[in-house]
Amino acid sequence: MAVPLIQQARVGAYILKQKLKGNKRYPLVLMLEPLFRCNLACPGCGKIDYPKPILDQRLSVEECLEAVDECGAPIVSIPGGEPLIHREMDQIVKAIVDRKKFVYLCTNALLLKKKLDLFEPSPYLTFSVHLDGLKEEHDKAVDQEGVFDKAVEAIREAVARGFRVTVNCTLFNNAEPDKVAEFFDFVMTLGVESITVSPGYAYERAPAQDHFLSRRQTKTLFRDLFRLGKSNGRGWIFNQSSLYLDFLAGNQEYSCTPWGNPTRNIFGWQRPCYLIGEGFAKSFKELMETTDWDSYGTGKYEKCANCMVHCGFEPTAVSDTVANPFKALKVWLKGVETEKPMAPEISLDNQRPAAYVFDRHVDEFMAEIHEPANEAGAPGAKKASVTLLDKTETQERRAG
Repeated sequence: MAVPLIQQARVGAYILKQKLKGNKRYPLVLMLEPLFRCNLACPGCGKIDYPKPILDQRLSVEECLEAVDECGAPIVSIPGGEPLIHREMDQIVKAIVDRKKFVYLCTNALLLKKKLDLFEPSPYLTFSVHLDGLKEEHDKAVDQEGVFDKAVEAIREAVARGFRVTVNCTLFNNAEPDKVAEFFDFVMTLGVESITVSPGYAYERAPAQDHFLSRRQTKTLFRDLFRLGKSNGRGWIFNQSSLYLDFLAGNQEYSCTPWGNPTRNIFGWQRPCYLIGEGFAKSFKELMETTDWDSYGTGKYEKCANCMVHCGFEPTAVSDTVANPFKALKVWLKGVETEKPMAPEISLDNQRPAAYVFDRHVDEFMAEIHEPANEAGAPGAKKASVTLLDKTETQERRAG
């Protein structure tokens, strides 16, 4: 395990506290998404397909911190978009770290090297750099040449300065186990503390829809990959629970825990999870109390059919680890099982059909943006704190 002991202890204590309180649903990681704007346009991304007025919105520092305090999760992941485009990202991170929350700032690293001076090394701050393979594979995945080299250079600089750094890798159906293994070998030479790995999610608005893995393909790919790791004693270190990795290889029959990683973005608190946006609550309390959680998940909803992504299933695995520590320890000591029969698949026979509501949400939010705010607090005023990117940020995005 690459997670520092202080983080393991804090998270473990938090979970125990929730159990003692009798809470069945509680967050582990806040997915704080302060903007959708990015300086890349990856074919597999479903987060940047918005009109320009929405891409130009951001959460303010105050809104970000309100979300952190309201949610109460011990870990805050900051995805995007590209968070380093946000001009006040250093203030947001510092304030969260001051709250003794563990921050994972997710970045494609194009701006990381020149932004490093804005941050201070801390056990509470980790840069999670997105790499989807070696040079050829990664540059193809992000549809831009030279990105891999810039990211690797930034990783090495951040490590040299004493920052915690992990690599976040998403695998699609073109992944070849031998090449992925070679990539993991390379990552371990960079001095990063770990790898976070996950199959990609088939975002309904992603430009390329033919690259996503089915559940069976995911399990077969990870079995082949972990088999290579075990046979050669490669020593890969993952920033994930042993039982989640076991789940990826088809050895655990888990249902997702969508409330485990709640999402706050410019629209509000996203229902039901980071991957699916089918409504938004005004507060975290409203999200938890009014979302029909039982209507989502593999076997329940068509959009969830092939999902095995860490943001939904890692909380399930962590809960199972707490409930069955010896089972988790066995997997950690012996490694992920790669030869025995897989756990049964969840039946999809009774799943409800997908609902497509993206356009309606975009239209409603666009109407709010263009509503004139007035001094009496008219409806248009409720977005007053969500501001447009200024010229400096736009220039930085283009330079990136």
